[in-house]
Amino acid sequence: MTKVPDWKSCSGGRIRIPKLDKDCIMSSGIQMKKKTSPQKSKICSPEAQPKPSDKLNPKTVDPFCVYSQPLSAFSATYSRGGIPCRLVHGSVNHKLQWECPPETVPFDPLLLTLAEGLRETKHPYTFVSKEGFKELLLVEGAAEKAIPLLPRLVPVLKAALAHADDEVFGRGLDAIVQLSAVVGPSLNDHLKLLLTNLLKRLMDKKYREKVTVALQKLEMAGIHTWCSIFWD
Repeated sequence: MTKVPDWKSCSGGRIRIPKLDKDCIMSSGIQMKKKTSPQKSKICSPEAQPKPSDKLNPKTVDPFCVYSQPLSAFSATYSRGGIPCRLVHGSVNHKLQWECPPETVPFDPLLLTLAEGLRETKHPYTFVSKEGFKELLLVEGAAEKAIPLLPRLVPVLKAALAHADDEVFGRGLDAIVQLSAVVGPSLNDHLKLLLTNLLKRLMDKKYREKVTVALQKLEMAGIHTWCSIFWD
């Protein structure tokens, strides 16, 4: 049973203040809320906060980082130190620093590996592969070292020409011009693999001028491209 309310006096008379017992509270459907301790606000760690310097220093590829996706042949070789040159950042221009004189480096497999790197799209792989390929072909005796590799080298360059990325195509085209200046008419036996992609790009106004100039340089090196058909 419910207890009889107590009477308490005040300055203006007596008022009745009911005191309900637990059974009365439960029977009346009144619910009592338990006091809950205030939740602590979550504070982000400093690592999770973006740094202002991130906008000034965009992230580049860390060759020693473990990726979920498999590395390409070039990036895997670069990460384990198989490329004997490294990028040196300059105030205006970048350059390569060779661990040993490039004329002492065996072309097989380095020239092939650098050609594979022409299809890379991230820094520093793009710069190292492009400059390394060019500088290696400038060493003394490069023709004698490069000609035996043409059966394996040309298909790799063809893959760069067929790449959807414009910059990759440009690097592949430059590499073919550089190679033709070194090996000369020896490239004629393998030219069929390259002409298909070159002529396809020649029909596109976007690449026509650059491809035409490249074909002219190939002709000057003794390569029979028959590009005079398209000059008229």
